[in-house]
Amino acid sequence: MSEPKVYYFDNNATTRIAPEVVDAMIPFLREFWGNPSSAYQFGAQVHGHVEVARGHVAALINAEPKEVTFTSCGTESNNSAIHSALRTTGKRHVLTTKVEHSANINYGEALERQGHEVTYLPVESDGSLDLHRLEQSIRPDTAIVSVMYANNETGVVFPIEEVAAICRSKGVLCHTDAVQVPGKLKIDVRQLGVDFLSLSAHKLHAPKGVGMLYVKRRTKYAPYVIGGHQERGRRGGTESVANIVAFGRAAELAMATLTEENTRVRALRDRLENWILTHIPNTIRNGAKEPRLPNTTNIAFDFVEAEAVLMLLDQVGICCSSGSACTTGSLDPSHVLSAMGVPAMRARGSVRFSLGIYNTGEEVDHVLEHLPRIIQRLRDISPLNPGHPDNDQYDVEAARRKHEEDLASAQAEAISA
Repeated sequence: MSEPKVYYFDNNATTRIAPEVVDAMIPFLREFWGNPSSAYQFGAQVHGHVEVARGHVAALINAEPKEVTFTSCGTESNNSAIHSALRTTGKRHVLTTKVEHSANINYGEALERQGHEVTYLPVESDGSLDLHRLEQSIRPDTAIVSVMYANNETGVVFPIEEVAAICRSKGVLCHTDAVQVPGKLKIDVRQLGVDFLSLSAHKLHAPKGVGMLYVKRRTKYAPYVIGGHQERGRRGGTESVANIVAFGRAAELAMATLTEENTRVRALRDRLENWILTHIPNTIRNGAKEPRLPNTTNIAFDFVEAEAVLMLLDQVGICCSSGSACTTGSLDPSHVLSAMGVPAMRARGSVRFSLGIYNTGEEVDHVLEHLPRIIQRLRDISPLNPGHPDNDQYDVEAARRKHEEDLASAQAEAISA
């Protein structure tokens, strides 16, 4: 019996490992399993492959190979950049935004508990950043400004080149979390002018468990993970060779698929988004239309809960994400959408579709075939809906309270229907 087909529209969460990447990994799981730090030839040849992969990852962002340090993930890379800035400058203030990934938000909160000061900049209603406000918020004791390149929930792209220029004018280090960008937009660290940049391999069709931190040449750096002499003393711990080799191969592929992401994938995204906004009433896109990642759309469906939408989509094989901060039934809205001023009820009804190079037009058709009836079914039973029979005199707050009380049973009823 064949497995049911999966219609995967959650590429901002993680990506399918490319077959070419799997092929590149296998020899380093079966044959070349030596420790790259060993002095003998069996280990030295493995080290050589690590350095080849470093060159491919460096080329992806137009960096020098020595500026690339391999880490375990994007979270570690983000934390490492901020940690280093605080240690090397002796300053105690960090400037970031309210829409960063939790890797930054939660690390900032941890730093505050340790006595550091962190400023979280607000964003505009379309998710964009006010550069004047950013410039005014830099203080004499600011160690680093950390602003993501593109938002993982809305796809909104920030003007990192301008952010970095402001930082240089103030003598402050600049970091960008670029995890969502490779393979979708060209990255050139020379043009951007940042001091630090983070990537994570599993966002570009490589395995989980390996990331990268770019450290600009001559930038002082204090290691976050302290151990042996690996990564030229910048990151202790034996290198995950198979994953690093996979990262290098994925970097090559990402450079080759840039055009496809910005043409075919963008066209699929636009067809999906435009059809939903045109044919399903009471829907709205969250975030600016441009500049935006070519694969991402975040749409609010009024009068429904995103978690119920996701469960019903899952029944027909469709994978996508909620705009919620947690996908385990929490009613707390996404911190990103909240920072944009999206009303809480609308934020709780927001769904993100993030496409990739393996998506097809037939898969988009499958979504458009099933989504309208799913939304209508949920609206028919939703006490948030002004047309619901229990709401002759529609009261938003009363409906919200009732909905929160009945959410679990409403979702159960929808699933069993």
